[in-house]
Amino acid sequence: MTSWVSDDLKEEEEEEDEESCIDPTEVKMSQIVMPCHCNHRQEMSVGQLLKWMDSTACLSAERHAGSLCVTASMDDIHFEHTISVGQVVNIKAKVNRAFNTSMEVGIHVSCEDLFSDRHWRVCHSYATFVTQRTNTGQKVTLRPVVPQTQREHVEYSVAAERRRVRMLHSDIIKELLSSGSVEQADSSAVCSGVAAEKTKVESVELVLPPHANHQVNTFGGQIMAWMVNVATIAASRLCQAHPTLRTIDMFTFRGPSQVGDRLLLRAIVNNAFKNSLEVGVRAEAYQEEGPNRHINSAFMTFEVLDGSGKPCTLPCIRPEPLEGERRFQEAIARKKIRLDRKYIISRKQSEVPLSVPWDPRNQVYLSYNNVSALKMLAARKNWRLSTEKDEVRLYTLEQKSMLSFRVEAEVDVPAHRAFCLLAELSNRTSWDMHYKKCELIHHVDDDDFIYRVVTPSVHQGAGGSPTSSSQGEGVLQDFILLASKRKPCGHGDPYVIALRSVSLATHPPFEGYNRGEVLCAGFTILETKNNMSLISYYNQASPEVLPYISTDIAGLSSSFYHTFCSCSQYLSRNRLQPTSEELAGNYETTNTNSPTHLLSEVVHSTKL
Repeated sequence: MTSWVSDDLKEEEEEEDEESCIDPTEVKMSQIVMPCHCNHRQEMSVGQLLKWMDSTACLSAERHAGSLCVTASMDDIHFEHTISVGQVVNIKAKVNRAFNTSMEVGIHVSCEDLFSDRHWRVCHSYATFVTQRTNTGQKVTLRPVVPQTQREHVEYSVAAERRRVRMLHSDIIKELLSSGSVEQADSSAVCSGVAAEKTKVESVELVLPPHANHQVNTFGGQIMAWMVNVATIAASRLCQAHPTLRTIDMFTFRGPSQVGDRLLLRAIVNNAFKNSLEVGVRAEAYQEEGPNRHINSAFMTFEVLDGSGKPCTLPCIRPEPLEGERRFQEAIARKKIRLDRKYIISRKQSEVPLSVPWDPRNQVYLSYNNVSALKMLAARKNWRLSTEKDEVRLYTLEQKSMLSFRVEAEVDVPAHRAFCLLAELSNRTSWDMHYKKCELIHHVDDDDFIYRVVTPSVHQGAGGSPTSSSQGEGVLQDFILLASKRKPCGHGDPYVIALRSVSLATHPPFEGYNRGEVLCAGFTILETKNNMSLISYYNQASPEVLPYISTDIAGLSSSFYHTFCSCSQYLSRNRLQPTSEELAGNYETTNTNSPTHLLSEVVHSTKL
């Protein structure tokens, strides 16, 4: 594990060396781990690490904003390794993107052993910071971030998609529970388990001046450290051992706390699985008079490791009636979400199977992966121009064993209009000779659709080159594609239509068809001068797709040119004719209470 992390970190450093541009918002912190930062096992306290992470991220946010900022939320944190006394912690934070009054800050933590000269990654996360109002009560509007390097372009582009997931996070758990799709635990094992009441922890902390930040509010990192402390005690009471914190789920600060507050911290084990357990922690602030104020809630996952570093089997938990049973079921739902995120989002793109099974419970993360993969591909800088004809350009990109291509041209059609036309994938058969049939099989929501696409067979021509069959010879190919569309999140953002393969139990491979797969494909549409659009089509060429374009890349054919010309003509013909999406939009303007309108407002118009 250590060698893989070291190699991964080495790749990141090499990319940074190639792109030596200094980000003005970047802040670095290096700390040597002293015994006072560690627990009884001489391992660094996660609470202390969270303090340093929050401090570094806050300094980066304030450097960009030019004003005071506070932590609004922190995305999931997965701790890959523990840190020992005497080692050095290196933390780097920089602003990935600024929205209206909020910004996303990326945080990377690595560890360094001074005696062996080894470096490895510990964790990374994304924090959201918001600006404080001025003394006159005015909001501070943030200036936009201007990405320079390839990595910064990727983070900037995908930040909008991460923001969308954050806004839908709480709804995902509610849908999981309401749909009844959460697996029920073994009742016999639950009845014989440890009573959850035995794991309860309640602790009060008095907020003193050393616990405050430079704004005289309770330091967010300090609150997180206190929460980790009580969560660790609760986990220890169940397993009767010293647990290791592995994951902190996404959490949001609901309100500020000040010096003089009493901070009431409550923790309890919500559920115990085979090798891990979840602890729920709640922090409330109160003064001598007045009601308690909810400051924060968090869910932390612990493991107990044996002498060889492998997770031990844990005892079952018996939840309390009513509220305890609710927490028990919600913990199962959160575990499902963690697995989905790890399987779909957290892994490297090359490690994710091409066709991920479609499930309504993971649709948000599949959609995120679909759009972010296309944005990351579009942000790559080492594209090579292969051929050009009448200002239609074909670019290629080689990445290890993967070949990607990009076809782009400018068209005399407004960007929004081109987006509406190209987003209706069912109409692609009218201009793309590679689409024999395209049927909508599932309307997921306003932004995501699943299609079955049938393409011509590919066979070897007389000269040994692959060609498309126009006579229906051979076996046809079909694809089950998830189409995810996004409108721009800010000025300079493109419209996005992303495509990737998914598998549906209701649509297994059909007899007489070869089931093909698409890893990453789709359009980006960028508004240019004079109400025109720059349209770019991307595809990471899987073995099923490569035969269609190999002759184009070799310069032996111009089918890509004819297809793109056909697309341009289709857009021009329908430049003024409203699409079904635009007609639906006109209806929604007269029916602003419709669920579609409300969802659209939440996803596209919410500003932090």
